[in-house]
Amino acid sequence: MKSGIYLDGRLIGYTKSGEEFAKEVRRNRRLGLISGEVNVAYFKKLNEVYVNTDRGRVRSPYIVVENGVSTFTPEIKERLAKKEIDFNYLVRHGVIEYLDAEEEENALIAVREDAITQKTTHLQIDPVSILGLTMNLSVMNEYDTVGKHSLISNFTKQAQGLYAINFLKRYDPRAFLLYYPQRPIINSVAYRALQMEKHATGQNMVVALSTYYGYNMKDAIVLNRAAVDRGLGRSEFFRTYTDEERRYPGGQQDKFMVPPPTTEGYLGEHAYAKLSEDGIIEPELPIVDGDVVIGKISPPRFLEEQTSFGVAVEKNRDNSIMVRVGEEGVVDSIMESETAGATRIVKVRVRSEKIPEAGDKFASRHAQKGVVALIVPQADMPFTKDGIVPDMLLNPHSLPSRTTFGHMLEMLMGKACSLKGEYADGTTFSTEGKSLVDQYGAILEQSGFDKFGDEEFYDGRTGKKFNAKIFNGVVYYHKLWHMVSLKLQVRARGPVQILTHQPTEGKPRKGGLRFGEMERDALVGHGASLLLKDRMLEQSDKAPIWICKNCGAVGYYDYIKNKPVCPSCGSNDLEMVEISYAFKLLLDEIKSLHINPKIKLKSE
Repeated sequence: MKSGIYLDGRLIGYTKSGEEFAKEVRRNRRLGLISGEVNVAYFKKLNEVYVNTDRGRVRSPYIVVENGVSTFTPEIKERLAKKEIDFNYLVRHGVIEYLDAEEEENALIAVREDAITQKTTHLQIDPVSILGLTMNLSVMNEYDTVGKHSLISNFTKQAQGLYAINFLKRYDPRAFLLYYPQRPIINSVAYRALQMEKHATGQNMVVALSTYYGYNMKDAIVLNRAAVDRGLGRSEFFRTYTDEERRYPGGQQDKFMVPPPTTEGYLGEHAYAKLSEDGIIEPELPIVDGDVVIGKISPPRFLEEQTSFGVAVEKNRDNSIMVRVGEEGVVDSIMESETAGATRIVKVRVRSEKIPEAGDKFASRHAQKGVVALIVPQADMPFTKDGIVPDMLLNPHSLPSRTTFGHMLEMLMGKACSLKGEYADGTTFSTEGKSLVDQYGAILEQSGFDKFGDEEFYDGRTGKKFNAKIFNGVVYYHKLWHMVSLKLQVRARGPVQILTHQPTEGKPRKGGLRFGEMERDALVGHGASLLLKDRMLEQSDKAPIWICKNCGAVGYYDYIKNKPVCPSCGSNDLEMVEISYAFKLLLDEIKSLHINPKIKLKSE
């Protein structure tokens, strides 16, 4: 039976043997007769050959293995070391080839050279190439459970640091800048090759595995106040506000200026107090939410009606940019420019200092995330006989339950390297756990410490020695951009939705947190009926309406006759009932379906 050949998903022909066809394509690719960008895969169950040449495929380089022998010979290795040849030479001469996800299905790849068999087709250039770029910035991931690897990658992306050297010239929508970023004591080959120390994303912290009066339960962490005052985890948050003078059909356009009091939607004199004459705020001015940073007026949305004098007065509307709800800071810099369409554009960058506080999130390179629960004065923190006070207290239960033993190894190695004053290599798959403990444990013993990094600690509050020894060391921690000051949301009274009369939802709309079905069930379960009524009626969309006692229809109050009227039967015998406005809306929608709902009233 012939095999179908698909080129980028399109059937282009058939061949007698799909397996032989795929082998021939690979042979020609390694000889350089066809492009190295071509990938081919034969699927035996489907009896189909897939040839892929399209862009956007993820491809990985592997050393070619032929007849159980690697083509990357010692001679080639020597020439590469002397720089007589380069990586591209190896690709062109079929020593290294790139495989995509589909062709990898036809490959048997050995991780190391001693694992090659007669069936092996390829060899990993280095075991760490199994992992991606972000993961390789971390260390000793082989000692962390696989489930944590995606988290490690996510936390690395969320880390604050020196994201760009030209940050003062950039106007990113939002940016985070760590004040004192440090190079990790334990780093990897990828970290050094990419020169990531120029864009460091964290700080080396002295961490002790200890509880603290119940404050660091579960994921919570306790920080040392003195360390925070010295700059631990301190960062700057930049927010850029952008606006432009848009042009509209009919020759009208926006204009940057301080809106006059006659403008529609005028916010009041206090809101524009910090603007210059041109309608743009000045640098280095402190601002809070509600302040206008860019004053702008826009033409009316609709044509104005003529007045009694026959003159159409154009009433402009206020379209100013205000500081976001709940944010404050200092105007850092302002940039004026023009867009491609030759319209004026203004960008205002606002900076605000972020000092670690309860609720801010920190994470190590082993997905040991934690939220600050308490910041303790240094005098109340545990300390060693040498007077070493940890920067952070981490709950010891968070390590065995998450099986992140790489975190403990990093603590041990970090402590030993701090004593020797040097960096260490922790590249994934390059070390063996037992030998690491022996190697760095010996350094600790030479310095008078316990081999496994345990030390006697004294309670800062009572001065008494703890009964057990506490494991402590140095770990590289990221401060993540999940900070409580940017998420804080509070509402007493505020705007409501026009349709349902219920409070708005979300921080930007000055809304509250949604009180959903599950929250309702919790109150029902507790029997807190008055609280339920308060949340879901009094503080939400309470609507007093008139109900006809005769026919059960919704009535209204006639202020001319000064009495309630039923539009259905004309009766004046109505009762006022307090219901949710959303229920009144439901009744109206039922009526629109030609169904007449009636409400029966019982006597109290």
